[in-house]
Amino acid sequence: MSYTIGIDLGGSCVKAVVVTPDGETLSSHNLPFDAEAQMEWADRLRKLVQSIEEKQGGRPENMGFSAPGLAAADGSCITHMPVRLEGLVGLNWKEFFNFHKGIPVLNDGHAALLGEAWLGAARGFQTVILLTLGTGVGGAALVEGKLLRGRTGKAGHFAHTSLGPDGPPDDCGCPSSLELAIGNCSLPERSGGRFTHTGEMMEAIESGDAEAEKIWLKSVKDLATAICSFSNILDPEAVILGGGIAKAGDRLFLPLRDYLDPLLWKTDDYEIKLLPAQLGDLAGAYGGAANALDI
Repeated sequence: MSYTIGIDLGGSCVKAVVVTPDGETLSSHNLPFDAEAQMEWADRLRKLVQSIEEKQGGRPENMGFSAPGLAAADGSCITHMPVRLEGLVGLNWKEFFNFHKGIPVLNDGHAALLGEAWLGAARGFQTVILLTLGTGVGGAALVEGKLLRGRTGKAGHFAHTSLGPDGPPDDCGCPSSLELAIGNCSLPERSGGRFTHTGEMMEAIESGDAEAEKIWLKSVKDLATAICSFSNILDPEAVILGGGIAKAGDRLFLPLRDYLDPLLWKTDDYEIKLLPAQLGDLAGAYGGAANALDI
């Protein structure tokens, strides 16, 4: 049977899917690794692919790869990755796996959106934005059916959207960024040390903590403000929200809609859709496979 492997390399685990050309999932995998151990992630990858090939009884027809950082314009490798995952930058995946043809490489946010567009919440849309809300904020945009990449591949990094000129800079130098407004990375500062991740804050809100709810709603309002700008720039049909923070469900989506609607420039009767992502942690792996299949 012809099959494709999609691989997504994260900061502490390797995720992979084995799929047929029509999107049937034959298997999925999630293997942790020690990020501090030199090139352990590479060893995990080799062993994972070997085990898949043994189970499938042969080599895949295609392989696609997703990772943090910026991908080369020709899709051969990751060209820029600050600090983490030593050995990733410049690694040629065709040579690494001794594969019979090129293994296309994507940024993980771009791959996640391709996955959602193929098999998830973004199916059927021509212009759609993905935001993944977690420790930081990931993102990507599909514009008129094409993945928005930009000159260097950093297009779609919506985390680094400024909500004002006077706040502290984020890791990319952007003041008052969306990432600092809602990402778990800044929650200890935003909550005066009370919370380290949004799940804790949600528990406090469920218990009637008014101060926790105030902190949360400020972040949701900031997110709505950013989406308003994205709407005016790209005019999407939908915004897909994924990541751990999106698991807040109605506590995110209901106030977000209430904050967003009065801000939008309404040029017709269409209501921009706010939808939860469907593929979870495997979205990047599915996107890697879709990219390899040129879907």
